[in-house]
Amino acid sequence: MRLVGADGSQVGIKPLPEALTMARELGLDLVEVADKANPPVCRIMDYGKYKYEAAQKAKESRKKASHISIKEMKYRPKIGAGDFKTKTKKVEEFLAEGHKVKVTIMFRGREMQHPELGKKILDQVAEAVVHEGRVEAYPRMDGRNMTMVLGPDKKAQAAAVRAKALEATADAEVEEPTETESEIITDESTIETAPQTEEPTTTSEISDDATDAEATTAPADDA
Repeated sequence: MRLVGADGSQVGIKPLPEALTMARELGLDLVEVADKANPPVCRIMDYGKYKYEAAQKAKESRKKASHISIKEMKYRPKIGAGDFKTKTKKVEEFLAEGHKVKVTIMFRGREMQHPELGKKILDQVAEAVVHEGRVEAYPRMDGRNMTMVLGPDKKAQAAAVRAKALEATADAEVEEPTETESEIITDESTIETAPQTEEPTTTSEISDDATDAEATTAPADDA
């Protein structure tokens, strides 16, 4: 066999018993790493450590691997406002989860004569989800359908998150405290009362002397 040392150096062609003895002297294992080669290649190593490192590398590779699936959402050219809102909300969720979305407009009968209606709906969908995704494949006819593909836009999503954070911060600002009832001090000593006016004299209070004076007449002249 061709033997590779623990440090990766080429030891050369060695018989199996000699290779095993070298590995045992180092307290390591003799592992066949290329059984198809002629002669087979063996390496002196710590097999337990080798298996652990291989498992860790495989784990990291799985973490880095991106599992992106393509979802599909179907619309009709004459879709109602409520259905449009519901379907478009679902498209936003798919994009936020990292999926691509194939948006399909299904034409029936004479609707095929008005592809501009489908194009208008696709444009509205792309505009509604601009904070989550971007157009990767622009609208095109596919048989009796018109399709468009949207993909997640990480930059747009990050910008939307920052905008929401700023909005939440603005809403959380404490308003200026208003003057409380305990801070209002009323100084009763400064309250001025309007001077009382004398009630007007009534006819019944006119003195008898004045009445008598008005009743006296001058003496008549002698003829």
